[in-house]
Parts: sequence; structure tokens; C-alpha cells
Amino acid sequence: MPMRWTDRIEEGVIALLMAAMTLLTFTQVVARYVFNYSFTWALELTGVMFGALIFIGMAYGVRVGAHIGVDAFVKTLGPRAARNVGILATLLCILYAGIVLVGGWLYVQKMYIVGIEMQDLPVQQWIPRAILPLGFLLLSLRFMQVLMRLIRGEDAHLLGDEAQDALKLRADDTADSNSTGTTR
Repeated sequence: MPMRWTDRIEEGVIALLMAAMTLLTFTQVVARYVFNYSFTWALELTGVMFGALIFIGMAYGVRVGAHIGVDAFVKTLGPRAARNVGILATLLCILYAGIVLVGGWLYVQKMYIVGIEMQDLPVQQWIPRAILPLGFLLLSLRFMQVLMRLIRGEDAHLLGDEAQDALKLRADDTADSNSTGTTR
């Protein structure tokens, strides 16, 4: 796969952000309730990390097919029609991501020109907000991967299939209980 290195970076950044947010929040709680001390910048930094997690996570969700949606109509179509609807939906998603990418880039440019710092951190606001266009750039790339798979006729899913996932989990639970000899 040509994008394997980006997959690893994406997953690593998501794991790092989640771990850092958890550690920072835990440290803040301990500092506040045990030592009666508070880091004034902790909430703002946690918010920045959470925002980054959202923008990277939406692209990750497209890559693994985890986004939820209503696809009951598409499932009633034949394979060719469903593929064409999938291509159209993916093109619309790319268009949307492109519009927000351009808007995000213009927004970050204006924040850079204005030069305002964050409230509690000595960092210019454009720096953490740069995740907006970067996240939508990554999202666009993920949608383009889905589009290429659809055009080649490969199996590509924009949405997660909750019913299929639930049945798979149920089958896994049944297999686990049978292998350990326990019953429910």
C-alpha cells in the first residue's frame, strides 16, 4: 500500500494525543485536589489536543470505514448502481473536504496576519489552528483513496456496518465462550 507510512503516523499521533490528554487531565486533577494548585494553561492545551484529535480522527475514520450513516437505500440497489452511488457520494465528500480545506487555509492565514496569541499559552493562535486545513487535507486524501478503490471495482466502504460488526462481535463472543467451556 503506498500510504502505509501515513497510516502509521496517523495512528501514532492519535495514540500520542489521547495519552497526552489523559496524562495532562489526570495531572491537573491531582494538582488541583491534592495540592490545591492549578495549571492555568492545562484546559487550553487539552482543548487544542482534542481539536487535533478530532481532525486527524475523522480521516482515520474514513480509512477504517468507521463513520456511521444511513445506507439502507444503497443496500437495496444492485452492485453497479451501488458502486455508482458510492462514487458520487465520495466525490461530494471530496468536494466538501476541499471547500473546508480552502476555508481553513484562509482562516489560518488571517490568524497568522493578525498575530494574536492564545489566552493561556504563549503561542500564536494560527499554530494550533493549522490542524484545520491539515486535517481536511488528510481527509481529502482518504476520500481519494476510497474513490480510487471504487473506480477500480474493489471493495470500498465509506460507512461502518453496525449490524455486521455486532454479528461479528457476537460470533467472537460465542467462539470465546465455547473455547473456554463456559456458557452464558
